[in-house]
Amino acid sequence: MQNFSQEFHTLNYVIKESDNILLFAHSRPDGDTVGSVLALKSYIQSLGKKVDVACFDPFPVYLRSLTDEQFKLPNQLDLSGYKLIIAADSVERGFQKIQAGLNNSQIIALIDHHPDITIRGDINIIDSEYSSVCEIIYNFFAKNKIEINREIAAYLLLGILSDTGIFQHSNTTPRVMEIASHLMKKGAPMAKIVDTTFANKKISTLKLWGRAFEKAKINPESGMIVSVLTKGELEECDASTEDIAQVAGILNTVPGTKFSLILSERDDGIIKGSFRSEEYKGVDVSRIAAQFGGGGHRLASGFEVKGKIQETENGWRII
Repeated sequence: MQNFSQEFHTLNYVIKESDNILLFAHSRPDGDTVGSVLALKSYIQSLGKKVDVACFDPFPVYLRSLTDEQFKLPNQLDLSGYKLIIAADSVERGFQKIQAGLNNSQIIALIDHHPDITIRGDINIIDSEYSSVCEIIYNFFAKNKIEINREIAAYLLLGILSDTGIFQHSNTTPRVMEIASHLMKKGAPMAKIVDTTFANKKISTLKLWGRAFEKAKINPESGMIVSVLTKGELEECDASTEDIAQVAGILNTVPGTKFSLILSERDDGIIKGSFRSEEYKGVDVSRIAAQFGGGGHRLASGFEVKGKIQETENGWRII
């Protein structure tokens, strides 16, 4: 695990020297990318700088009880007007769509914890050994002796809880627990974050989950448990794609399984596949996702393909 001391100091220097800064969150934003950009935004604003947060998708509805912040669509902004652009957890999940349009005078900082990232910026803080980007940003604050207030602590804990599955995933290290303890001491409301992101489910969410669990099938040869959710089912349950996020993780807890897969239909004929596994099960799901042009971590990966889900006698296929 890299400590990025030099990169952290360089990034902080550039932040202080930049008057107009853009933060970029990944498409279909989750707790880690949201916590990352908002923690940085809070700090940058305290320096009196102008800062915007851009994303190709709206701010997640389920997180609105935690903050009034909103995202801006990239096409609503003059991207050439920012001296510094920081992509947080979005390096190859949305940011790459705007990178080609940026000019050489702009400074690009990439902060990520996903493996196999190929693009590079002027400042690269990328290491898949970290549990989350929020863990990396916590270290950025610590290395630069930046005070973590209650607001920043809440955003950082949101990201850590999101990407560790409330400390249930194998990426929960002793260091992660130490950081979480410190953030709680700083005032991060752990109970509220857990309730908002994991426990407080709408009836539409529970209905959708019920559909997924009812249709789940186990392949005894591979140890895979799989289920699907169609766009029609989302509409019937009055649910959204945000309600799908935890299904793969829950399916992965079924005894006797080695990994889980949830397939879900999205807009524009896209099917998203999400894999989950655990260290003790001995399956590297990133290798499976790579066969479909996707990727991610060994225990949490995904892919997107064009097509439509069709049910057969033996399960489902993508046509």
